[in-house]
Parts: sequence; C-alpha cells; structure tokens
Amino acid sequence: MSVDVVSEPVQQLIDWLVPGPRPYAETMEAWRTHCPRISPWEDALDQGLIAIERHDGRSLVVLTEEGAARRRGPAEAGSATPPTNPS
Repeated sequence: MSVDVVSEPVQQLIDWLVPGPRPYAETMEAWRTHCPRISPWEDALDQGLIAIERHDGRSLVVLTEEGAARRRGPAEAGSATPPTNPS
C-alpha cells in the first residue's frame, strides 16, 4: 500500500523505530493512547508502515519497506520520543 501523506504522530512512530526493531511490549507501553482519534499505532499498521514479526520467540515491531522509505533525516526527526501518556 502506498501512502502519500502520513500524520505527524505516525511520522514520530516511524522515527522512533528507525534505530531498529523494538519489542512489542515496549512499543505498546510507549505508544498506547487513551484517545481513539489519535492512534498512530493503528494508523501505521493500517497504512503498511510497520509490522509485527516473530524473532527467537519474541514479537518485534519493525518498519516495513514503505515505512523505512518514510523515515526522516536526523535534523527533521528531532528526539523521536513517544508522546506522554496521561495516567
């Protein structure tokens, strides 16, 4: 699936995954949201930008080829940290 435009929250998720795959549990903890209108996780999956893969019995979240093509340069990406989740 080719995506012309990704939202800023989805782009931040892509930037966060650029250094490499992250454990599924870490990704869910960092990127969960309490607002159904803001779901970078679901949007990125639906747009084919990220995938869940099994490696050595662990679930990892990885960038797809399409997601990797969307990564930004270091200057554009900033700190690439997940949004703060209110408790």
